[in-house]
Amino acid sequence: MEIIKMDEIEGKTNKRGITAKKVLKHEDAQIMNLVLESGDEVPEHSVPVNVFFYIVEGKGRLQIGDDEKVVEAKDIIPCPPNTKMSLKADQNERFVVLNVKTPSL
Repeated sequence: MEIIKMDEIEGKTNKRGITAKKVLKHEDAQIMNLVLESGDEVPEHSVPVNVFFYIVEGKGRLQIGDDEKVVEAKDIIPCPPNTKMSLKADQNERFVVLNVKTPSL
């Protein structure tokens, strides 16, 4: 059995300036752990696969299509393919999110 410990995965700063940890990647799924510090933002973009977000820690703003809401730890938010999405750590706290894409890109 493989056990992945997210706290032991080294994060790398991605092209958007966000700390991203590659948790898992195979042909069926890709899981990234995004760590946004207060004020960080993942700008609006879309991907051609299904996505869901699991909020691990904190609160922040998530945009899916034309809908934008403050989400918090333990929320799960699905996003269909080719739908605009963005994340903002605008609640004066760390915002940690699992980003799951199926199938993998």
